[in-house]
Amino acid sequence: MEFLVASAVGLMTGAGVYLVLRARTFPVVLGLALITYAVNVFLFTMGRLAVNLPAVISDDAAGYADPLPQALVLTAIVISFGMTAVVVVMALRAYLEGDTDHVDLADPDSGDEGDRS
Repeated sequence: MEFLVASAVGLMTGAGVYLVLRARTFPVVLGLALITYAVNVFLFTMGRLAVNLPAVISDDAAGYADPLPQALVLTAIVISFGMTAVVVVMALRAYLEGDTDHVDLADPDSGDEGDRS
């Protein structure tokens, strides 16, 4: 089970980094979302997966599930949703102002590499 979860986190992180390094804005946004999902799964599994255990300690329970990773992931989901909305609006604004969706705002048709000075 640990190998499967670690492989999933690694695959999502790798795909997210690949998409972040693309030259268009939409793959960059998808890459950031994939990296966020990978971090959320990593945080959730750091609290160990406990099956059929209560989240609150009681006298008759054999053990309990740690609620801290669940709270961290819930907070991370809310923050990532807000940041994704901000990045999408910024990408839309850059597209409307620059008439291209390249992340470096260079015009691919003119052969101009942009102002690098």
